[in-house]
Amino acid sequence: MNSSPRAGFLFATVACVLVGASFTAGGALVDYPHAGGQALRYGSACLLLLWPARKGAVRRLRALTVRQWALAAGVAAIGMVGFNLAILAAERTAEPAVPGVLVGCAPVVVAVLVPLGAGRRPTRTVAAGAVLVASGAFVVQGWGGTDGVGLFWSVMALVGECGFALLAAPLVKPLGPPLLSACVCALAAVEAGTLGLVTEGRAAVRVPTGSEALALGWQSLVATVIGFLCWYAGVQRIGTERATLFSGLIPVSAAVTAPLVAVGTFGAGQLAGSVLVAVGVAVGSGALRSRRRPLAKEPSANRPLANRPPAKPLPTKPLPEHRPPEHVSDRDRRTVPAAADAP
Repeated sequence: MNSSPRAGFLFATVACVLVGASFTAGGALVDYPHAGGQALRYGSACLLLLWPARKGAVRRLRALTVRQWALAAGVAAIGMVGFNLAILAAERTAEPAVPGVLVGCAPVVVAVLVPLGAGRRPTRTVAAGAVLVASGAFVVQGWGGTDGVGLFWSVMALVGECGFALLAAPLVKPLGPPLLSACVCALAAVEAGTLGLVTEGRAAVRVPTGSEALALGWQSLVATVIGFLCWYAGVQRIGTERATLFSGLIPVSAAVTAPLVAVGTFGAGQLAGSVLVAVGVAVGSGALRSRRRPLAKEPSANRPLANRPPAKPLPTKPLPEHRPPEHVSDRDRRTVPAAADAP
């Protein structure tokens, strides 16, 4: 395994852990206007991302096609604003575990759709890991009560999660993680702000309280700026199919951080589900795959003398036969040494 996949695994892990922790922080924003809060979150995140995304930004944005701009707008509308709206709508009539479990199924959906879109069969290891991840997410959260409306919006949240992963995949290479993050945040801020003005008018934005300001700051700086940069950097290195496996860490992170603010507990079920998620991520990502590499042969110049093979003798040519001069007599000819006896 080279350094690029390892870095991709690390980036995807950090991103999903931060997003999961943001769910806990979002509990302080239940009374804040949602659309306006999302506009503030993504708008401030865009401003923070302008500096790291500045290099070559204008040139790369101008090079985008209409289809690529539509994909970016879809990431913002479906995977960001729409996803958050679906979560809130689902929790009005369903327990939070219901949308959480369905969103945890995103690795399974992506593990099937990405290969099919590329004209190949789903990878067995990735699909098996995705099933383990989804099962672990279910064990962590359980299944709460719901009605038809809550189930519908939970499915919409799953659509939003898959859309966030799939629609952004073709944009990672032409834009890069910093510029892509800034671009989708800008679009999401405009979309959320427009939605808030249409539905709530001036009441869409108000001065937040202290706890609301801290929660908005966490979601903007940590979950969005750092989280998005890490997520797209992970996708860039290991691909959408494997990176989405790490989204199973989101409910695990939420379950671990919830007791820190006294809004939940972490028991044996959460621990067992967390282990199952970890195994699924390891299996599907290929982190457990062993690769045997042949040992490189040491150059002969660097070998110890004792280990060197014996040198082969140089080829020798036979010496020409020595003939005595013609004027030598027969008696003297016998006294001249032969060439074979010459030293």
